[in-house]
Amino acid sequence: MGFFFVSFIIFSAAFLAAGYYVYRVPQQQAADVLGSRLRELRARNGVRATGRGDLVRREERGSFAFLAEVFSWGGVVGRIQKWIQQGDLKYRATDIIGVCIILLVVFYFLLGLFIPQMLIRILFAGLIGFIPVFFVLQKRASRLAKFEHQLPESIDLFNRSMKAGHNIQSGLETISTEAADPVKQEFKKLMEEMSLGSTLDAALHNLGERIPIIDLKFFITGLILQRQTGANMVSVLENLSTLVRERLALQEKMKAATAQQRWSAALLCGMPIFFALALWVMKPEYIDILVNDEVGSKFFAYAVISETLGILVIRKLSSPKI
Repeated sequence: MGFFFVSFIIFSAAFLAAGYYVYRVPQQQAADVLGSRLRELRARNGVRATGRGDLVRREERGSFAFLAEVFSWGGVVGRIQKWIQQGDLKYRATDIIGVCIILLVVFYFLLGLFIPQMLIRILFAGLIGFIPVFFVLQKRASRLAKFEHQLPESIDLFNRSMKAGHNIQSGLETISTEAADPVKQEFKKLMEEMSLGSTLDAALHNLGERIPIIDLKFFITGLILQRQTGANMVSVLENLSTLVRERLALQEKMKAATAQQRWSAALLCGMPIFFALALWVMKPEYIDILVNDEVGSKFFAYAVISETLGILVIRKLSSPKI
């Protein structure tokens, strides 16, 4: 067992090192060629290199950047990176994936000291390895919910600016300075894109990509139509603000009305876990059959997967989109 473990570690380290070399070296060579061409252009145009940063937007590579090529086939890296940006986190998608893999491998071998069945070890190691992604999703959902609750006040602020005789760009700048975070933060990014030469339509579309909220998309569509047709969109945006407030109020009423049902669902989902822990304390031999026996481990894995799917289904049904 010890020899197998050491061989696995050595093989994994060699494999990761080879993968890092294969994907990193060509990128470094391309970066060197690009840097030399830029230096030639600066020298040709008489521009001296200074210590200031340039206007090129650069993406920092994480510690596990080589994983981007491994998981790029399924769009996993891009999807997780979008979730990270929407949650306003400072991580890289490759770092999250690397931590997930490390947790999965480490807990797989740690659980092997107590659980002999490979199926159970893979199941629990997979659930533990998903924790970093779950953390990112929770931060993203919290930030989007906060943005959605602040959106009506921001629309009213924009309408007041338009009624005072300002143009669209001045109204957006008012939101970027007077609103609260995270609305203020996202509209600052919009104004920065416009100051760097981006068109208003492109900056608004990028805002809609960063914040996938349907009410914000209505706001963006109204601004784009106003620029194209010249119509008065103040009354339309006022109605939109009222509609968003009414929808949020209705959503809160639904949460209050279904509080008892949601609590019953949480209690029902938690009962199997509670009874399993109680049996593990009072009758450990019952749990040993599920963990150490081959047939019992299959039933146990089926029970855990069914419990997880049931929790997800109940969560989806108890959180309707209004």
